Amino acid sequence: MPLLPTISTFFIALSAILVAIGWVLIAKNKRIEHKRVMVAAAISALLFFLIYLSRTILVGNTSFGGPEKIEIYYTIYLIFHIILATTGAVFGLVTLRLALKRKIQKHRKLGPVTSIIWFGSAVTGVVVYLLLYIIYESGETTNVFRAIFGM
Repeated sequence: MPLLPTISTFFIALSAILVAIGWVLIAKNKRIEHKRVMVAAAISALLFFLIYLSRTILVGNTSFGGPEKIEIYYTIYLIFHIILATTGAVFGLVTLRLALKRKIQKHRKLGPVTSIIWFGSAVTGVVVYLLLYIIYESGETTNVFRAIFGM
């Protein structure tokens, strides 16, 4: 198992688990615990992003090494994941900002939507990791556009 992708995937999965715990806590009206857990989730997501970004810049991205006949399906899935992750990150930042600015009514409306997007992003991210490093042998490590689009 490659070290940096494994660590970054751990942090994104951890962030989703913490968001789920935060959701349960707020449902039980445990606001202080909710805030602490959600800040931990945000830190975990940030750690994922920093590891992913540094690896992408310094090492590159890993292309799909599985069977050529399913590569197009993997690519479509990866693009869906990237869109979901980007959307989740933007929603996450806005939702966190609303909470920190004490705009609780807006935070309450956006929070559940953000959580669902984040869960989807985390799950698809773990599947991408499994497809790249566990289920199939890794392809070559190259720049991001070549890894995603085979260019």
